[in-house]
Amino acid sequence: MNFCWVTLPVNNLETSLSFYHGILGLPINSNFSEHGMEMVMLGEANQPKIELICSQDNQEYTKHSDITVGIAVDSMETTIEFLKNNQISIIRGPVSPAPNTCFLFINDPDGYEVQLVEMKK
Repeated sequence: MNFCWVTLPVNNLETSLSFYHGILGLPINSNFSEHGMEMVMLGEANQPKIELICSQDNQEYTKHSDITVGIAVDSMETTIEFLKNNQISIIRGPVSPAPNTCFLFINDPDGYEVQLVEMKK
């Protein structure tokens, strides 16, 4: 078995796309509308994706607790500077539980935690 994607119900698709695509740089892999829902798949080809799903009738979603999305970054130092420049608050970290791993947490527009992790080689 291979992991394919995680689905995040969001309240405003454009706001979430601005965060995941515009700020974090995840490429839009596909998008479609079906049965009153708009869906966008984000991520590199042949890699696991994040699916953002939003009701077209403006139905509000309740955040699912304890969901964290992990995204790899090249440099924690550069990432921290980028977050500061974009007025994105770090909610926890950075933490380095092992010599080759460092991570921190931010929130997306719907309150989901996003863990940004640098894995040093």
